[in-house]
Amino acid sequence: MTINAHIAANLTEIRSRIARAAHEHGRGPHDVTLVAVSKTHPADAVAAAINAGQLVFGENRVQEAQAKFPDLKAAHPTLELHLIGPLQSNKVREAVALFDVIETLDREKLARALADEMEKQKRRPALFIQVNTGEEPQKAGINPSAVDDFVKLCHDELQLPVIGLMCIPPHDQHPAPHFALLREMARRNGFGCLSMGMSGDYETAIAFGATHVRIGTAIFGQR
Repeated sequence: MTINAHIAANLTEIRSRIARAAHEHGRGPHDVTLVAVSKTHPADAVAAAINAGQLVFGENRVQEAQAKFPDLKAAHPTLELHLIGPLQSNKVREAVALFDVIETLDREKLARALADEMEKQKRRPALFIQVNTGEEPQKAGINPSAVDDFVKLCHDELQLPVIGLMCIPPHDQHPAPHFALLREMARRNGFGCLSMGMSGDYETAIAFGATHVRIGTAIFGQR
């Protein structure tokens, strides 16, 4: 099987599983956006996914995305690019220019830098606030106890286009309680978007209301 056929077959299988999981919980397949995580995979693999109808992609690093996606975005104007990895303050200008969605807003300094840069560029990528649901010291994200105040800062003072919350549960814990926690925080703050679930747990995430699932390995294979 060629790489193009392999990626197309994987996408067909994942879309089927997303649709089935959504249906089981009273939702439609279009209620869940598949973000194909193409980090470390070449532009040819992304092109294969595009040929199979996939137009939403996630990248971890600004520099890698800059090398890979400008030509792809020019050729496919409806392509949507998400930043799903940590964003350093010195890369904010490039991130605002390139990405359509930034899923890793996780601290006040970054929020202020994004607000300033969006004003300069007159471009407003949608934002997710990353929540450290496991309160892991080595992991990025707002601690759950600080989420409500951070949302107020982003909305009321900075008027940032925050549309939802995102999390990456601890790898050694069952993800369900973390997805439930994120859902409750989103409900409390009036957000309709939840980015949660990856290759190993996206069906569980859909059961807890995920609107965006980030899947890489199950589409493109091991990096």
